[in-house]
Order: sequence, then C-alpha cells, then structure tokens
Amino acid sequence: MDTNTAIGAILAAFGLSGAAGLNAWLPLFASALAARLDLVDLAAPFDNLASTAGLVILAVLTLADFVGDKVPVIDSALHAVGLAVAPVSGAVLFTGQTGAETEMPTLLAILLGGGTAGIVHTVRAAVRPVSTAGTAGLGNPLLSLGEDLGSLVLVVAAFVVPLLAVVLLLLLVVPFARWWLRRRRDRRL
Repeated sequence: MDTNTAIGAILAAFGLSGAAGLNAWLPLFASALAARLDLVDLAAPFDNLASTAGLVILAVLTLADFVGDKVPVIDSALHAVGLAVAPVSGAVLFTGQTGAETEMPTLLAILLGGGTAGIVHTVRAAVRPVSTAGTAGLGNPLLSLGEDLGSLVLVVAAFVVPLLAVVLLLLLVVPFARWWLRRRRDRRL
C-alpha cells in the first residue's frame, strides 16, 4: 500500500460522500461512469455499479432526482427519502473508493462515508425549508440546481484534486455548524 495513494483515496472518499449528501445519485453515477471508462478503480463489489445495467439504473435515478427535486412537494418527498438514501450512497462511495487503495476496515469506511453524507444532507434539508418560507418555494429549483452543481464539483474535485474536495466540503459544512451551534446556545439563553 502506497501511503500517498491511500491518503488521496481517503480524501477523495470524503469528497465523494459529501457530494452524496447534496445529491445521492449523481456521485454514484459519475463514479460508476468513471470506473467504466477506466479513469478510476472501485473496490469490489462496488465495481459492479459500472456494469451496463448499473449505469442505466443510476442514470435513470440521477435524472429522476434531478428533475423531481425542482418540483414542489416532490422535492420534499425526495428529501425525506434522502435521509436514508444519502448516507447509504455516501457509505458505498467511501467504501468503494478506499477499499482498493487502503487497509481501512470496511465498517469504518461505511461509518465515515455514511456520516459525511448524512451531515451534508442534514445541512441541505435544513436550508430547504428556509428557502421555501422565504421565497414561497420559488427559490427551491434554483437552490436544487446549486446543490446539483455543488455535488458535481465535489465529484470532479474528488477525482482530480482530492484535497480541494475536502476543503470545499469543509467550506460547506463548517459555517452551517457554527450557525447551528450559535442558534442552540442562543435558545438556551
């Protein structure tokens, strides 16, 4: 195991699982497509996502989520489903990325990937009602598009410059965490 390769794989895994928190299907589809094009290696059994059937299913789910998240009411249903799907997607991406390049225990990879995607999805889900209330739902399609673009940027960064993906992920999560902690403190006072 090459240490630099392992560190890069772990950084990329955090970027990919964070991207799954923004859009659960896009990073899976992009990773499977990159594996199919021999641009990246996914650990078994996750390399099966790059099969023709896997790519077709992921493409349909990605497209359905992309369109559905722009439609009022459907977007709320997708966010509810995302509470389960995003962490699973993050766990699959983290484990698939680190499995071939590191000696990380699978359970740890599942927890890190699922936790990262879950945190990002929680941030996403917390922002959406604020947008709905502030714009009467009219801003939600634009916010959704921003989430999709953010997910795509994290995926590309994870594969090209993994450290950048982690920095972008921190820039997404840390300000919200500070706001949330400050809000909790203010409520107690």
